[in-house]
Amino acid sequence: MIVEERMASFIRSLDPGMPEYLETIRTNAIKTNVPIIRRETGSLIRFLCASKDPKVILEVGCAVGFSALWMSECAPHAKITTIEKVEKRIAEAKKNFHEAGKADVINLLKGDALEILPTLDLQADLAFVDAAKGQYLNFLPEVMRLLAPGGILISDNVLQDGDVTESRYAVTRRDRTIHQRMRDYLFELQHRDDLATTVLTVGDGVALSVKLP
Repeated sequence: MIVEERMASFIRSLDPGMPEYLETIRTNAIKTNVPIIRRETGSLIRFLCASKDPKVILEVGCAVGFSALWMSECAPHAKITTIEKVEKRIAEAKKNFHEAGKADVINLLKGDALEILPTLDLQADLAFVDAAKGQYLNFLPEVMRLLAPGGILISDNVLQDGDVTESRYAVTRRDRTIHQRMRDYLFELQHRDDLATTVLTVGDGVALSVKLP
């Protein structure tokens, strides 16, 4: 637990909530062990969209479309491009987009983000990275190419329930590669000359970066 549970519960109790259809998608995702953004992260996204009013959003890691739909609610003028490679999740996401009446504003691209990102030609006002954690550093060059100056990069799950702060020997052997790669990613975000970054203990840890002119 990154933030003490009593404090987190109190903050969650203040949240105004989401549309009913999104709450249904959330409930179903939790039941089927599909990873989706935490409520605190959703609140942060709402705040950032309200302050930035993005017109073009890039998402790496769609899953069943929960976060893309939420960003569409928070940024009603935005066109969203999202990427997913898991077939079962793609089908569910498309169904969710259609039922929410969002299929015309959310473009779901099927495949590996490392292969798709280089083919894109857009300038995103906001980019949300929430895919394979061990690949964040590999996604970064193309995400930076596609992010407009002044654009915001949101990287989710960067603290790994606090494990990223531990010694590599304190995490299970199977998680050590992700542990090191996430540390390398956070170091890169903080030390690039073209980014201003802060790391927040929101949800499972969120890195917020602004692309400098």
